[in-house]
Amino acid sequence: MMLRYALQTIRDRKGGFLGAFLALMCAAALITACGTLLETGLRGRIATERYAAAPLVVSADQNVHRTTVKHKGNGKTKVKHKAKPVAERAWLPAAIADRISDLEGVRKVVPELTFLAQPVTRSATQPVSQLAARPSYGHSWASAPLTPFALVSGRAPASEDDVVIDRGLAEQKGLKPGDRLVVQSTSTPPRPYRISGIAATAGRGDLRQQSSLFFSTAEAERLAARPGRISALGVMPAPGTDPNRLKQQVEQALRGTTAQVATGDDRGPVEFLDAAGARIKLVSMGGAMGGTSLLVAILVVVGTFALSIQQRHRELALLRAIAATPRQVRRLLGREALAVGAVSGVLGALAGLPLAGWLHSRFIDIGVIPATLERTAGIFPACAALAVTLLGAWAAARISGRRIARIRSAEAMAESTVERGPARGRIVAGLVLLAGGAALVGVLSVLRTEAAATPVTFLAVVVSATAVSLLGPFLVRLASVLLAGPLRLAGSGGPLATANIRGNSTRMASVVTPLTLLIGMTCTVLFVQPTLGDAARAQAHDGVRAAWVLAAQGPGVPSAAAETIRRTPGVTAATEVVRTTVRVGLDKYPAQGVTQAGLARTWDLDVTSGSLTRFTTGPGTAAISELAADRLGLHPGSKLRLHLGDGTPATLTVAAVYSRGLGFGDLTLPHELLARHMDNPLAATVLVAGDSSRDELAAALKQFPGVSVLAPATADRLQADRQQENAAVNHLAMGLVLAFTAIAVVNTLAMSVSERIREFAMLRLAGATRRQVLRMLRIEALSVLLIAAALGSGIALAVLTAFSIGMTGSAAPAVLPLVYATVVGAAALLALTATALPGRLALRVRPVEVATSRQ
Repeated sequence: MMLRYALQTIRDRKGGFLGAFLALMCAAALITACGTLLETGLRGRIATERYAAAPLVVSADQNVHRTTVKHKGNGKTKVKHKAKPVAERAWLPAAIADRISDLEGVRKVVPELTFLAQPVTRSATQPVSQLAARPSYGHSWASAPLTPFALVSGRAPASEDDVVIDRGLAEQKGLKPGDRLVVQSTSTPPRPYRISGIAATAGRGDLRQQSSLFFSTAEAERLAARPGRISALGVMPAPGTDPNRLKQQVEQALRGTTAQVATGDDRGPVEFLDAAGARIKLVSMGGAMGGTSLLVAILVVVGTFALSIQQRHRELALLRAIAATPRQVRRLLGREALAVGAVSGVLGALAGLPLAGWLHSRFIDIGVIPATLERTAGIFPACAALAVTLLGAWAAARISGRRIARIRSAEAMAESTVERGPARGRIVAGLVLLAGGAALVGVLSVLRTEAAATPVTFLAVVVSATAVSLLGPFLVRLASVLLAGPLRLAGSGGPLATANIRGNSTRMASVVTPLTLLIGMTCTVLFVQPTLGDAARAQAHDGVRAAWVLAAQGPGVPSAAAETIRRTPGVTAATEVVRTTVRVGLDKYPAQGVTQAGLARTWDLDVTSGSLTRFTTGPGTAAISELAADRLGLHPGSKLRLHLGDGTPATLTVAAVYSRGLGFGDLTLPHELLARHMDNPLAATVLVAGDSSRDELAAALKQFPGVSVLAPATADRLQADRQQENAAVNHLAMGLVLAFTAIAVVNTLAMSVSERIREFAMLRLAGATRRQVLRMLRIEALSVLLIAAALGSGIALAVLTAFSIGMTGSAAPAVLPLVYATVVGAAALLALTATALPGRLALRVRPVEVATSRQ
């Protein structure tokens, strides 16, 4: 019975429920998209390419491990084991193949070498960019059966000057056997090779995610520069061998080593390390986006339902007056919400699936995740979004209708004609959330890592906006008092707008809330990264002493190029810089490796304790930032124990602590130590000190295609770009939340204006013209915008200032005036449009018809 009444009410008041329907549908779409990304991070398939013909692949352990033992008071012991992935590929001893080759059921064991081998150019006039479309890796021709590759033309590489390329690269670049191809590999200078043959995968399409170059065994071992080690091992079973049983035998044979055995889809993460690492990043991003989206959705949906129920106050009061019980009113509202939530949840979940696909492709385009991580389109995110939508709609309706359901039936009609102040519980909750927002801002001011500060930043904005939502009526009344004087100058519409704002503060507060959230969140998203980036650029600018910077369009600057520059007349120092991440314990730190000779001529790290001279002259030393020193409890002379990029443990002595960690990174290590354990040991930049001219340096680098000499100012950007890697991610991820909030702004404003048709008719009958009513609406909209801009800007300023204090040590966030003006201008355009269009539609009806119609 109650469900039938609820459906009848929805049919009769389609316009009133449309706003709630749109809010719920957008919320479901957003939650589905974020949930799909989260599921992709947890279960996304990483398909193998190179190891497609090897049922079993043996690889090194790609994690660092820590085991903690906790002794409890009752005599029991709790052992906890944690593992974190390393940034570079860990290699295996080549002798490990001997443990497997003689096992029963093993037909063949194929060692694999994977190393950097990037085509640079094939002639002096062809640009590098035309030959570097996809990642390109070198291998020994002996490992071709792992895919398998077979020659389609030419011959196998027989000498150190030969190379076989895959068919995809040959067709893309127009290469054929006999052509010359210059290849940049690890630390060696670019070298020309003769294309001896072209190979293609047997029975499969060309490789989609990479290009493969095959060298002779001796040349591949030389280029890999890992003597006695291999990157992986492919195990080919004999015909009729059970793969599962063979896997058990191989694992038994490898017991006591760190080697791991992968089969099926587990081979993909062995081949594509970046995809395996991207899973963790995607889980983090999906969780953060989903959490923020959920909080914003709750705030928006509750506000929308509150406005919808407020518009039906008289109708619900009539129900109470004719003896409807509080329970019946609550059940009616709940069933209405469930009916709207079910339809909007299903449609939103369906819309969220293509939205998730678009997000996944955009993350691939901006380099956040690799294309090898396939999107998972499971049913769980859609079901979760539907469940959250239903629960959220029901809870929002119950919360919003609590007051009208509780009051006595005799008071219901009187309550419906006069707006009452907020309930005591609402005020208490608002004050608690206001205190919570202030506490989050205080916590943010002491957080000194971006990973820790970013989620707290957005949470502080949402919590503060929620406090504004609960305390909104008081804030709107206070603002109306302050705006009363200026609004008198706006003509006849000014006093009317002031009276409406003051007399309908609850309704106006429901409009102010999404606008406040929109402005506050947008300003925070747009100014967080500039705040960090400006501080990083300032430190880099102050710390770089080099006259010139070498950079490469290809994979990096080879050491031979830096050595050539050092021999150039007028050059006093050339510092090679490589960058990766290392693990100190299980915590990840950005690290840079620098050549130590002449470092003081190219860099000034602003050493606050210890000596940079000790770092440049002493073996086994490191320099660390003040932030890293505080977190790790280290000082000059302390031992720094870490795992390098490929998981190799190392112990170094801290020689210096410096203050410019934001511009130069947390850990500075010797170049040779770091580069030996990186997949790409080529320098990201080379800083050159001396009085040589750019032309002289460029002339010395003619034999190194793609290496260019840049102006000193470019060093600032190159150093600070590391701090900006999350900017595009934040803008994309939070952009969806902001789009949802913008829709909520338009939705709420349209609902607020469209229900005032009787008020507009009374004004028209009292002598007001259509133009005067529209002018009043514009003044109201601009007043609401001004209130929201003040609140949203205040929230953003407090959060950004705390973020700046914690991350940079300065209470000076980077606020770009033009960008800020654009944000407020866009909010004004939304507010005026969402007010004007419904207002014009409402004024089309003749006032007499409205006045004589039933309420």
